Order: sequence, then structure tokens, then C-alpha cells
Amino acid sequence: MLTAFARAFKTPDLRKKLLFTLAIIVVYRVGTHVPIPGVDYKNVQTCIDVAKGNQGLFGLVNMFSGGALLQITIFALGIMPYITASIILQLLTVVIPRLEALKKEGSAGTAKITQYTRYLTVALAILQGTGLVATARSGALFSGCQVANQIVPDQSIFQTIVMVVTMTAGTGVVMWLGELITDRGIGNGMSILMFISIAATFPSALWAIKTQGTLAGGWIEFGTVILVGLVMVGLVVFVEQAQRRVPVQYAKRMIGRRSYGGTSTYIPLKVNQAGVIPVIFASSLLYIPALVAQFSKDTSGWKTWVEQNLTKGNHPIYISMYFLLIVFFAFFYVAISFNPEEVADNMKKYGGFIPGIRAGRPTAEYLSYVLNRITWPGSLYLGLIALVPTVALVGFGASQNFPFGGTSILIIVGVGLETVKQIESQLQQRNYEGFLR
Repeated sequence: MLTAFARAFKTPDLRKKLLFTLAIIVVYRVGTHVPIPGVDYKNVQTCIDVAKGNQGLFGLVNMFSGGALLQITIFALGIMPYITASIILQLLTVVIPRLEALKKEGSAGTAKITQYTRYLTVALAILQGTGLVATARSGALFSGCQVANQIVPDQSIFQTIVMVVTMTAGTGVVMWLGELITDRGIGNGMSILMFISIAATFPSALWAIKTQGTLAGGWIEFGTVILVGLVMVGLVVFVEQAQRRVPVQYAKRMIGRRSYGGTSTYIPLKVNQAGVIPVIFASSLLYIPALVAQFSKDTSGWKTWVEQNLTKGNHPIYISMYFLLIVFFAFFYVAISFNPEEVADNMKKYGGFIPGIRAGRPTAEYLSYVLNRITWPGSLYLGLIALVPTVALVGFGASQNFPFGGTSILIIVGVGLETVKQIESQLQQRNYEGFLR
């Protein structure tokens, strides 16, 4: 892999793309440290030091923003609004016929859906920015910090609007930077920025485990975490690359004097067809009752039950619900993203068939059966990977957002594999040696 990167920097146009991507990453990381106007930076840093390792409900979102959320910077919302908007549009494509028709129109329809995603991103950024400012003003952003309610000294309407507009504009800039990487750099821009945001939190999280450790100055805990991380990376790479290849045979067709078809191919069905989306869905759904309870003023029984059972990552009820939600959303997302009937109709239209299976409805039923069989191990794998932070929380006293936790490791490995594949494919296009050297 290092040889491939060295060859990539020796290729002029590929080197230009890599340097452009690195420049955008530097701009993005600088933006995550620029505070928005109206925030007392000194009090924010004091509360971050107090809440270090106990970030509560905002820990996952803070990880996706590269630590910018709790610092309340111009890129505090990061790319979460765009990710949420993309997922919502993808789900609505199955429900709304107009969006489904746009998806089938090719590049023009895709451009239109992308435009809708941008509009929805801005709307979600305004909503989330307002919520973040209200949380910071009330002092609920850092529970247990004495100066938490002094983070925003000026609580006038004008100052609130300025803060919300600044964070919304920051989200727009992040979206633009991601699209620049996609157009002129290497890989998918949004995925690269998500990768950088999560990777940026790794050094501090690992060092926190070392400083909190008690065995040999914390080095034994530190080494154990590194070892577990390497094992998890290997496991994730193995499962992410695993696929069930359904063979497809295309019959020969005579058009004039020429023969077409007669080829053999396959349909690659990944074991983890849903990717990291079920983990994000499950985490977001479990955060809703805890967030509502946090802002609720009464002392009712439901609030007490939620605070006792759904706010602690090592509680059995939380673990069980988290695992079951991941399994459910894995099946749900696969069901809406892969349509066996549509695939079977396309195969029948072009003369394709699965050996031993009749074309049409039997093919759709067979694909649905195979997809259900491989989704079970994929969903269980996602659930087990996502529970690693809980095990770390119990075993090492680490924070709930363990550096090698399910969401972070899945995204980092997935984006890393995809980016390396793109670099390798572009290298093959430019340095193809052929059979004769």
C-alpha cells in the first residue's frame, strides 16, 4: 500500500488531486477550532476539561464533528445535517413516487435529488443550530460544570440569530468542501471529511485511556486497547469484503448475423449490505427519549425510568434495546435499498437467469431468501461491533465513545478501503503495463 501511495505522488495529475484533498482537509480542521461570535471561549474550555470522558448525549455527535460541537465552533454541526438529509432522502425515495421517478432518470434526476438534499441540509442545520444554542444557553450542554450557564453571556435574540446563522453557514461551507473533494480530489468528499473528523478524536481518546489507567502507569491498558483495535480492524475488513455471489447466466441472442450474450456474471450481495446506517439510526433513536428527559422540568415516573435505564451505556436494558434496534434497522434498510423484484425484472428483460431458478417471480423469491439469510449474520456482526464501547466502559473505565467503537471503526475502515481502491484504480489507468513489459 505504501508503494501505491509513492507511485501516486509520482503521477503529476494524481499528485495534484491528493494535494488538493489534503489542502481541503487542513481548511476543514482549522474551521473546527474557530469559535462562533458570542461564545465565552475560556468558559467552554473549562467545561470541556470538567466533562472530559463524560460527554453524555452529545458524545456521538461531537465525534462526527471532530470535537467541534462541544467547542461551539463555526463547524460545530459538521456533516451530520448532510448525513441526516441524505438518509432521509434515500428513505423517501422508496415512499414518494416523484423521487423514485427522479432516481430512474439517471444523472439529471440524481442532480435534482442532490439539490433537494442541500436544501434539506440547510433546514436541518438551522434546526440543529437552534437546538445547540438553546442547550448552550441553558447550561445543559455540560452537565456538572459550574460555569456552564455562562458560556453564552449575551442571550439576546439578535445574538442567538447570529450564532445560528454562523453555524448554518459553517454547515454550508463543510458541504461545499466535501463536494470540492468529490469533484477535484480523491474519493467521496463527505466520507473523507467524516473519516478525518473521527480520526482527529483518536489521539486524545487513546491518551485519556493511558492517563486513567492504573497498570504500569496506564501502558498495559493502552497496549490492550491498541491490540483490540488491530483485531477489530482485521475483523471489520474481513466482513466488509465478504459477499455472497449469486451466479447469473445470460442466454445467447441472434440479432442479424451476430450473436449477443452467452456470458456468465454474478450479483454481489454483501454480508453487511446496510453499512453503518443501522448503528447511526439506533443511536439516534435511543438519544431521543434521553434528550427529552433532560429538558423536561417535571419529576414524573417516565423521566426517572429513562434517566436510570437509557442514559447509561452499560445498563442491561440500554444494551438490549441498542442491539435489537441495530438488528431491526439492518433488515429495514436492506429491505428498502435492495428490491429483488426490480432486479429479477431487469434480469428477465435482458435474458438473464440464475442457473436452476426460473426467471421472474421465482428469481425474486430466491434473491429475497438469500438476502435474508446473509443479513442475519451481518446484523448480528453490526450489533456486536457496536457493543465494544460498552465492554470498554466496563473493563477499562473508558468513555462511552471508545476510540475503537462500532460506529467509528466501521466508518474509518469503510472509507479507507474505498479511498485506497479509487487510488489503485486510477493508478492502473495511468500505469497499465500489460502482458508484455
